[in-house]
Amino acid sequence: MARCTAPVRGHSSASAAENCPACRGRRGYSGGYSVYETYSSPSYTQSSGGNRSSGGGSGSRNIKAKWSRAGSTVLYTPAEVRALTPIRNNVENLANEKPDLRDVFLCHAWDDRKGVAKELHDMLESRGVSVWFSEKDAGLGVPLLRSIDKGLANSRVGIVLVTPALLKRLKSEGIADKELSALLARDRLVPIVHETTYEELRDVSPLLGSRAGLDTAEEPMADVADKLSELVAPLIVNVE
Repeated sequence: MARCTAPVRGHSSASAAENCPACRGRRGYSGGYSVYETYSSPSYTQSSGGNRSSGGGSGSRNIKAKWSRAGSTVLYTPAEVRALTPIRNNVENLANEKPDLRDVFLCHAWDDRKGVAKELHDMLESRGVSVWFSEKDAGLGVPLLRSIDKGLANSRVGIVLVTPALLKRLKSEGIADKELSALLARDRLVPIVHETTYEELRDVSPLLGSRAGLDTAEEPMADVADKLSELVAPLIVNVE
């Protein structure tokens, strides 16, 4: 079978198509139109490069979210935008109703408190995000579960840092499991998968595993922090 000489974008003219062994004689060429389906450009900015995510992977068409800051270079896959939009809507509603809430509550395994959880906490705070973090917010002499309840009630978004340590804790139904149950009851939950997979998460918690989130196997933790900081940012008017 003859192959098209312009298989990606099509031919620029009818004469070029007639000189192609695969497209010769086809209809549809006049004034430079391609035989391939054309479509109008969407209203959001696109890029073939940039950040990747569990929703699309390498090579996905990356776009800006409607809540992106003016001049932002942070890009999302369409799957990420679909998953994060309801959470962003809740953020905007709560920002008006309860302006004094923390931006995020960070749910993590105890074993990660001085490692990757602290790393994510520091990245978020350096980006202006206020984070409820047990290492600094669970007061001395206050029962930990009571502190967790207070942290959940006073945060707009819950982040679950899913690591091998968290999966182990969830199996044993420890404190992390109780935090997770409370977070799942609200549509303000973002799983961050780190050094494990969504398949392993679904084996332990099918409900949490069904929630789309972000994955550090697809993009660096710094990029994850960028997306989370945009997600919980105050209301803005995008002038781009």
